[in-house]
Amino acid sequence: MTKIQEILFSYQDEKYADFTAKLIPTEKREMFIGVRSPAFKKIVPDVLSLGDVEVNQFLEALPHQYHEENILHICLINKTKDFNECLLKLEKFLPYISNWAVSDGLSPKIFEKNTDMLISEIKKWINDEKPYTKRVGMLLLKKYFLEEEFKPEYLELCSQIRSPEYYVNMMTAWLFSEALVKQWDATLPFILEKKLDSWTHNKAIQKSVESFRITPEQKDYLKSLKVKITRGNN
Repeated sequence: MTKIQEILFSYQDEKYADFTAKLIPTEKREMFIGVRSPAFKKIVPDVLSLGDVEVNQFLEALPHQYHEENILHICLINKTKDFNECLLKLEKFLPYISNWAVSDGLSPKIFEKNTDMLISEIKKWINDEKPYTKRVGMLLLKKYFLEEEFKPEYLELCSQIRSPEYYVNMMTAWLFSEALVKQWDATLPFILEKKLDSWTHNKAIQKSVESFRITPEQKDYLKSLKVKITRGNN
């Protein structure tokens, strides 16, 4: 067992591991140590205190054995203060992301400060074949490009996605539901013209209707735009 694994296991809660494994059905139960999310606020400083050599060895030792190692990996990427270094670390790790809990933990502050350089990478990731690389691209688009940085072409890119992966389609729906909140006029045509596959179309409407940031009138209108899903039109 590595020093970093020892730190993670010192926070082990096997009942929580059972619970987490049910939330992330794409992973085998033996991958879960059972570390609660708040514990990582203590774990990250403990890991960093081991020194650069130990940390860099951990970041290079892919794939990791445990889910919590992957969560820690994302936490360490988030802490990286140089844009190019952060991007390099993420690029190396992307092929090894295999569930939504790891992908959705990504939130490096340095990315928010360098959106002009980030957008080209996001476009590349959205077009990637790996489902969680695609999900990361849309996640970052949702985080940083639905307000001042918004362009309709970003939604156009995502509307072309056709995937058998539930967690890809769910992120697409989440992105469009947020876009309806923040960019109603630019996003509504994608719903009216049915540019998404039927399942994602309906899920985007559902998530928008659940939002308190959508007016009652908008909710009623969106409900009227749901499509009937039959075999062949999904």
